[in-house]
Amino acid sequence: MLFNSLAYAKFFATVFIASWLLASRPRARFALLVCASYVFYCGIDLFAPLSGEPLTAPYLKFAPIVFIGSTVDFWLGRWMAGHDDPKARKRALLITIVMNVGLLVVFKYWNWLTGDLGALLRSAGLPVPDVTLKLELPLGISFFTFMSLSYVIDVYRRKIEPSKNYLHYLTYIAFFPHLVAGPIVRGKDLLPLFEKAPRLTSRTAGEALFLIGTGIGKKVIIGDFLALNLVDRVHAEPTSFSSLEVLCAMYAYAVQVYCDFSGYSDVAIGSALLLGYRFKINFDQPFKATNIVEFWRRWHISLSSWLRDYVYFPLGGSQKGNFRKYLNVWITMVVCGIWHGAAWTYVIFGIIQGFAVAGTHWFRDATGRSARNDAEELPPWHPGRWIGTFLTFTFAAVTFALFRAESSQKAILLYRQLLAGTTFHPNLPRSVVLILFGAIAVQWLPRRWTDRVRDGFIAAPAVAQAVVLFMVALALREAAVTEAVPFVYFQF
Repeated sequence: MLFNSLAYAKFFATVFIASWLLASRPRARFALLVCASYVFYCGIDLFAPLSGEPLTAPYLKFAPIVFIGSTVDFWLGRWMAGHDDPKARKRALLITIVMNVGLLVVFKYWNWLTGDLGALLRSAGLPVPDVTLKLELPLGISFFTFMSLSYVIDVYRRKIEPSKNYLHYLTYIAFFPHLVAGPIVRGKDLLPLFEKAPRLTSRTAGEALFLIGTGIGKKVIIGDFLALNLVDRVHAEPTSFSSLEVLCAMYAYAVQVYCDFSGYSDVAIGSALLLGYRFKINFDQPFKATNIVEFWRRWHISLSSWLRDYVYFPLGGSQKGNFRKYLNVWITMVVCGIWHGAAWTYVIFGIIQGFAVAGTHWFRDATGRSARNDAEELPPWHPGRWIGTFLTFTFAAVTFALFRAESSQKAILLYRQLLAGTTFHPNLPRSVVLILFGAIAVQWLPRRWTDRVRDGFIAAPAVAQAVVLFMVALALREAAVTEAVPFVYFQF
């Protein structure tokens, strides 16, 4: 069920009303949220029969994976709390690692491991069997497995107390705002909120509506527009476009992914806030970053921080000397690339990002710079800040193109065309250029300006808010294509 669809609007309105009617009955409320989350995940439009359409559940086959995994990890957490034997606790931890990583390997990586990678190993003389599995990739598997893993690991480390409420844990994993495409919410952040009585004030409601409106606006008005009018065309046939047009398409794809995914995160945060629960932000103006390390601190924060805490630190972090630090950074970024998908393009992306991030750390260590962001060290007017920002954004855009490439061969064609040096640009309409650079420029507006716009909306009377949202809905209707376009991160 897409956030940018009428089906979701009707679904959420129903859940919103029903959940607040049950606010004084916590058990019934969480039972409702669990059922609603599985209805959402299975793609069931309960209102379809009203318009004469059959009631379908296209993703029902994936629901048992979420339910069984949640149940196993809930009881593993409870079991760990009652045992102090280190070996027994490690065996329990191993169960959740094998289960969750195993799900990813079987559903997401198996065919690639036995196919492309297997062929490479077989060509080297290694006896790797070619066993292809005809399995569909469950929606959101990269997100809910990471959430469940982080919870059990935190319980094992004794950083959090295990949940004692089964319904709470089922809701934590399956909660529909974050289930399909994140953000990756930690148990230590959300489960304590479930223990408290939910509250909804006029201010939080206004903030939530603002996030939902701007989130869908970013996705439909900017992201979908750039995709349909430039990005998709260039990636379909890169040799038909000039180097300048390919470069602009790379810039446009970086902006598309940002608007698409940060827009999804905004709607997720706003939806959860309307139900009484607050998620942390997932993006923090990443195109203002002056180096690639800062970029990853601002981009998909829930994933970056997860990889830091559960991959980089367990590898030793920076505690075993600079060389190990750089190696650990590189390994973490390779894992980041592979997390996004099972293809050589994702592996290459992770390798390149790993070298870039590790190289930036090396440079900062060699020059004696502090661990603070360069954006904090340089004044706004300093030319080094602008040069660093431009180079960082260009590097991100050029490497993000690997995500969009349909294959390694298509990626090679794209980069060859980029290096051809041609500058004709009949395929760059003014509207595309204005939307592209306008979307980038907005990130450079002083934060106090955007805060004032948000606070002004929140403080406005309900009637004024309704008028603004109605105008946004009209703009979305004019900008949208015939059918709702899926979010980019659904494929990851």
